[in-house]
Amino acid sequence: MTKKALVLYSGGLDSRLVVRILLDQDFEVTALYFNLPFGCGCCNLNCNFNFTQKERVKMEIFDVTKEPYLSEYLQIINDPKYGTGAGINPCKDCKIYIFKKAKEYAEKNNIDVIASGEVLGQRPMSQVAPAKKIIDEALGFELLRPLSAKLFPPTKAEKESLVNREKLYSIQGRGRKEQMALAKEFKIDYPSPGGGCFLCEKEPSKRLSVLIEKKLITEETLPITMKGRHFWINDTWFIVARNMLESMMIEKFENSVKSEKGKPSVYLSNIKKIEKAKELQKAFSTGKEEEREKFNEFKL
Repeated sequence: MTKKALVLYSGGLDSRLVVRILLDQDFEVTALYFNLPFGCGCCNLNCNFNFTQKERVKMEIFDVTKEPYLSEYLQIINDPKYGTGAGINPCKDCKIYIFKKAKEYAEKNNIDVIASGEVLGQRPMSQVAPAKKIIDEALGFELLRPLSAKLFPPTKAEKESLVNREKLYSIQGRGRKEQMALAKEFKIDYPSPGGGCFLCEKEPSKRLSVLIEKKLITEETLPITMKGRHFWINDTWFIVARNMLESMMIEKFENSVKSEKGKPSVYLSNIKKIEKAKELQKAFSTGKEEEREKFNEFKL
């Protein structure tokens, strides 16, 4: 009988190692990648797909930038049950959301084990022991964490010898030396850590909290939430392009003022405020600095 494992796959070093660890224990592995609205993956999708192809595992993409998942995720950010970090990052709630969706997938596909590349102590908001306890209690099912498994009591899968506990690890802390050594042993290529989550950063998170509260982030507007200069004026969201590429993105929207003669394009959430959009366009062209400064108080 074929053993099946689902790996929560970010594309980073840790999740790639877990894929290999479970392949070496004769599991048929599916790598489940969550495309989150505000980042967190370690690499681009092509690189992630190339790795799974090389390892001959199926990669499934769960796209949280699309409905109905986007609205669900924005609600979690707007009203997190377990608090946030330095920004508006609801790390515990985010993990619980991802793991529960993974459980739904596993049940539909008769998968025996759900595994994560989490390492105890690596991330203060979601991978320390108290956070793990909160997350695990909220989940209501066992998650296998192969890289730190020997630091925890055996899971049912280990007790029943579905997973060989002796071939799991006891890695902890924020360093990556042990994982890098394993990658060398397994001959695994991996990307440098990067990307990160915009929700953790104080400046973008202030903007996002306003946009989420005002219900202005949709499938359509999501791509421009992290582009350009943002302003909230008279109950209207304005985005002023900083370069040609941003202008091209903004000009795809019906509610926009097109760039012309050195003036950037401007997106506006309420077309009735077109004159204010034109003021912003003029101020952020090749005009004087004092013209821009009068909009500082409205920055998001």
